[in-house]
Amino acid sequence: MSEKSEKTAEQRRLGVLKTYKLYVGGKFPRSESGRVYEVQDGKGNWLANAPLSSRKDARDAVVAARKAFGGWSGATAYNRGQVLYRVAEMLEGRRDQFVREVADAEGLSKSKAAAQVDAAIDRWVWYAGWTDKIAQVVGGANPVAGPFFNLSTPEPTGVVAVLAPQESSLLGLVSVIAPVVATGNTAVVVASEKAPLPALSLGEVLATSDVPGGVVNVLSGKTAEIAAPLAAHQDVNALDLTGADADLARDLEVAAADNLKRVLRPQPVDFTADPGTSRLTAFLETKTVWHPMGV
Repeated sequence: MSEKSEKTAEQRRLGVLKTYKLYVGGKFPRSESGRVYEVQDGKGNWLANAPLSSRKDARDAVVAARKAFGGWSGATAYNRGQVLYRVAEMLEGRRDQFVREVADAEGLSKSKAAAQVDAAIDRWVWYAGWTDKIAQVVGGANPVAGPFFNLSTPEPTGVVAVLAPQESSLLGLVSVIAPVVATGNTAVVVASEKAPLPALSLGEVLATSDVPGGVVNVLSGKTAEIAAPLAAHQDVNALDLTGADADLARDLEVAAADNLKRVLRPQPVDFTADPGTSRLTAFLETKTVWHPMGV
């Protein structure tokens, strides 16, 4: 085929546009309401239609997260680390796709977007490595005055609703999801309202890795609209309000008090800096056991 014929064939070919869907319970449903909203890049160019999640979608995601919690929290820390490392492998394999999506989402050059994606993959590996180490950092034997062993061990809090950062569409997203699931919790994630596409694509990565369905559930849409039922839900144990503005965070914290949810308040974060262990310990509970000596 001549060069002219090849160009003609390319001109005739219709592009295959991607249909983005929610990721709930290991499946890819459309929004229960059937609604979508337009996602645009920084220049106002149309990128895709993203699902506009409803309250019903939020409730379904909580049900899926609760169902998955027993198996995920009961897995060995070493096993969780291996599963999460597999996610990093899958991210690496789809690196070019995420570079394009991050560049569009954040208005970055290809080289800067590539740096963000590489940092996100490295961040995921970093948290995967902490799964079987965090217990040694925050747990241990306690000295007591009596013939007892006194041991403190960390346990996951439960179902955590995570409001992803609005500006950092992948690196920030990974930085808030990975520590939650690395410590045995399950997550309902509300993606960035204006840049949800990398989060929805992350759902595809999770589905093709070894992460059990329901461990991470990804919703897109209006942050305030989705977050309100999650904050009030009696089966949600904790909230990460990173992606909420001050007014929304205040309202959600009031709703969260009804069943004494743990709340991680929003604060300025440099996601390119060393994350430390603060997010790993944010959604851990400490269990202390007394045991008689010699028994």
